[in-house]
Amino acid sequence: MNPTRKRRLIIVLLVIAAATVAVSLIVFALQQNMNYLFTPSQVQSGEASRYKTFRLGGMVKAGSIQRSPDSLKVTFTVVDAGGNMPVEYTGILPDLFRDNQSVIATGHMDNARFIANEVLAKHDETYMPKELKDAMAKAHQGKPGLGSRDPGTGTAE
Repeated sequence: MNPTRKRRLIIVLLVIAAATVAVSLIVFALQQNMNYLFTPSQVQSGEASRYKTFRLGGMVKAGSIQRSPDSLKVTFTVVDAGGNMPVEYTGILPDLFRDNQSVIATGHMDNARFIANEVLAKHDETYMPKELKDAMAKAHQGKPGLGSRDPGTGTAE
C-alpha cells in the first residue's frame, strides 16, 4: 500500500472513530434526560423501580396538603383509582396547585416517599395532559370508575 492511500485510510478510520464516540455520547446524554410518567399505582406495583428519575402524575388528594410554617417545604399525596403516593416538594408551587387537581411532579423515590424537584399543575378545569390521561386509563383498565370525576374531562361521569 502506498503512503498516500495509507494516510487516507488512517484519516477515514479516525473520522469514523470520532463519529462513533460522538453518537455514543449523544445517546448517553439523551437517555439521562428521559423522564417516564407513572401513576401512583404503577409506582407501587414496581414499574418505576428501574428509573432513577421519573414523573409522577395523578390528582392531589383532598386535605393532604401540608405546608411547613418555617420553610417552602410542602407535603401532599398524589392519588389515582388504584393507589396513592406521598410527595415532598421544597419550592414555590404553581398558582393552580390545590386539592382535587391534576398534577405532574418530576423527581425520585426516597424509600416510600416521592421527592419532587418540579411540580406542574393543569391550567384549567377541563385539560389533562394526554400522556397522563393515557397512563391513568392504562392503570385502571378493568377497574371500577374513578368515582365522581372523569380523568379526561374533569366532569362528573
